[in-house]
Amino acid sequence: MNVLQLIGRERLLFDTDLAREEKRLTELVKGSRFLVIGGAGSIGQAVTREIFKRGPRVLHVVDISENNMVELVRDIRSTLGYIDGDFRTFAIDCGGREFDALMNAGDGYDYVLNLSALKHVRSEKDPFTLMRLIEVNVLNTIATIAQARAKGARKYFCVSTDKAANPVNMMGASKRIMEMFLMRESLSLPISTARFANVAFSDGSLLHGFNQRFAKRQPISAPNDVRRYFVTPQESGELCLMSCLLGDNRDIFFPKLSEALHLTRFSDIAVRYLESLGYEPHECGSEDEARERGAELIAKRKWPVYFFASDTTGEKDFEEFFTERETLDMARFDTVGVIKNAAEFDGARLDRFIARINEIRARPTWDKAEIVALFNEMIPEFDHKETGKYLDNRM
Repeated sequence: MNVLQLIGRERLLFDTDLAREEKRLTELVKGSRFLVIGGAGSIGQAVTREIFKRGPRVLHVVDISENNMVELVRDIRSTLGYIDGDFRTFAIDCGGREFDALMNAGDGYDYVLNLSALKHVRSEKDPFTLMRLIEVNVLNTIATIAQARAKGARKYFCVSTDKAANPVNMMGASKRIMEMFLMRESLSLPISTARFANVAFSDGSLLHGFNQRFAKRQPISAPNDVRRYFVTPQESGELCLMSCLLGDNRDIFFPKLSEALHLTRFSDIAVRYLESLGYEPHECGSEDEARERGAELIAKRKWPVYFFASDTTGEKDFEEFFTERETLDMARFDTVGVIKNAAEFDGARLDRFIARINEIRARPTWDKAEIVALFNEMIPEFDHKETGKYLDNRM
């Protein structure tokens, strides 16, 4: 299956910049020690591959998912093989005591890359999952920066999201708040990050769900009014590595918009996906019809699909990588733009956020409205779109 064709493209985004910078990237990787946190997720695996194939001195990977970590190793061994450097994986939580012990066990790392994140808009439907989102996206980032700094790291990278630019959902807002903390932390450790679009067929994504539905011979559903930018997993790994190794302190890398990167509807990808597998999409008028006619249609080499207008909480009408308030460097790379940040932050507001989150977490249970109010305090322009409907209510 050609992912590029499914998302409506013919070539990879960053080839020209990678070709020009390859010697420098390889030299930096070969002499360095890397720790990849969240390395068994889709983006984490892509970043790990980009580092591994350039022969690092040390490459250690941490992820809470034991099964995904096993698959990461099998995939690398089956494609890239082996390196002379120290490549090891650890199925542990970056917020646990085991991670603390790992950080204290050796000589530290030159580069710490944090790819762990709760990325789903649906994570904001209740205060309990929402608090976990804050813990992973904000609190664990702050903690691992401190640990990297204490062990003498040269650079810290963490992934952000395009949804942090003018956020309308709590996931995007959590990453925007994370970026605020990065400004303060960057005073004592160089930090860079990246914002990019949806990673096509990443774990848990709607496109990944197409694979699951097809394997289980179930209907495919998708919004027909949501248009998004897509990058491939490989491109996500390339952009993260470039930001980590080539980015200056406080830089945010993002893919430049061009003829090669354009908005695509989920429903259009669904049609191309099924046609590439030899099936004719058959559009049904309801979820019930799609479920009930599945066996009948599939037997005729047709596949039941249900396309609908999006009405769930947190869906942004359009995507953007930067805001008009941010300073851009569009000349440094051919295919990558860079947001240049000064070390500007409101330390009192950041401290208040941590104090309030700790206060709420100390209670027996939590209220979502109070957390939303705290986000609004942190981001006064936050335009949270609450419809009362969530993706868990969709097929």
